Amino acid sequence: MRNEIRIAGTGGMGVVLAGVIMGNAAIHAGLNVVQSQSYGSEARGTAAKSEIIVSDGDIHYPKVRKSDIFVVMSQKALEMYLEDAKENSILIIDPDLVDVSGIDPGFKVIKVPAMQTADDMGLRLVSNMVMLGALAKTIEMISMDALEKAVTSAVSEKYLEINMKAVKAGADFV
Repeated sequence: MRNEIRIAGTGGMGVVLAGVIMGNAAIHAGLNVVQSQSYGSEARGTAAKSEIIVSDGDIHYPKVRKSDIFVVMSQKALEMYLEDAKENSILIIDPDLVDVSGIDPGFKVIKVPAMQTADDMGLRLVSNMVMLGALAKTIEMISMDALEKAVTSAVSEKYLEINMKAVKAGADFV
């Protein structure tokens, strides 16, 4: 099994960190993985994306050609990268930030109110972790245990508890 995943939003939303953690979770799950990212030179407020290819077989090309799963954290990201999503693929969106009313009805849309959930937890910065939990639950190749190990190794102990709550909250939306 193979999944090509794109996580996109704007700089400062934790898109790159989410991709790195998902890549590490795939390693903890015993899978092959390639992870890359790109973002504007200003870092905050510009387009940002992270791409992850997860496979139980060999990976011969390191870039996402057409995403099987597209995690969309901003309207601009949807507009920039939707054409690179496979037909009938999965979109995981924050419905408070992304309007999909005008897109092809063939996509399977999973609505995850990540920003609102993070706000309710008291730390907006964990909205990426909410999306990460939803993503892990969606692809089913990566267990929540593997994701927890990856989060634990990437997040400081001071913020570990709230990040883990955010991951679990995101998984619960799927």
